[in-house]
Amino acid sequence: MTELGTRLKEARLSKGYSLDDLQEITKIQKRYLVGIEEGNYSIMPGTFYVRAFIKQYAEAVGLDPDEIFEEFKNEIPSHQTEEVAQSFSQSPTRKKLKTTSTNKLMESLPKYVVALFIIIIIAVLWFFFSQRPSAPEEQVTENNTEPIEYEQTNVDNPPAKDENKAGNEEEPNNQPIVDEQEDDEQQTQVISEGQVQPDGVSTVYELSGTDKMQIRVEVSGDTWVSIRDANGNEQVDDRVYKQGEVVEHDSSANGYARIRLGFSENAKVFVNDEEIQYVQNLSAQNIIIKFSEEQ
Repeated sequence: MTELGTRLKEARLSKGYSLDDLQEITKIQKRYLVGIEEGNYSIMPGTFYVRAFIKQYAEAVGLDPDEIFEEFKNEIPSHQTEEVAQSFSQSPTRKKLKTTSTNKLMESLPKYVVALFIIIIIAVLWFFFSQRPSAPEEQVTENNTEPIEYEQTNVDNPPAKDENKAGNEEEPNNQPIVDEQEDDEQQTQVISEGQVQPDGVSTVYELSGTDKMQIRVEVSGDTWVSIRDANGNEQVDDRVYKQGEVVEHDSSANGYARIRLGFSENAKVFVNDEEIQYVQNLSAQNIIIKFSEEQ
């Protein structure tokens, strides 16, 4: 096992992930994950995939990929040679395609000129026909400008709709008051700024102004989600959730919820429909919600 493989494996075990768990999170086949830990890169499809798989592995276990590539650059194969060879092999083809495209354009140019000439002729004819005088129609319009009698009739007998309109306008007067009361109730809830804990992966948020703690996690991509109470008891199924799934739990009775996220960038956490703003930019982290001690 290489030093890089040892480093990655220790980080995986510290997160409590098995190789099967890591396979679910990263979508990398288990045999490639084993190859990375053992330093056996010969089973990989190519050097590009070696670097890509190591990057995904490092992110999944909470390591910085750039630091890993810099620290173990002597162990990780470079893919520059393959890229240079590929660029040389593609250069003649590009020149050939460019020459072929130019020849086709020159052959089609007369057709475009003829089509443009026909379009110009049609536009000129349409312009002249649209400018023809329309005097007869204007005269008919001028002769028919006599007053219309039914307009006077409507003035003498206006529709009796003022009373109904006034009655209908009075009905919604109380609605803004209800909306203001609802807004006041929603504004009483306060979520404190997150406090990072000494372990470096946990952030605590205190909830006050309410006795409800409705937890909702909306998943936009594959991510590990678990919710536990203060005693570590499992509240929902601990597993990798797929895009579009929603994890919900009422933690009001517990007054405490520890939410574990495997890929936090693929999940949004809401408390009573208010989104929690992450303090730490970590892929794997713990979000702890608890009632304020001042309540």
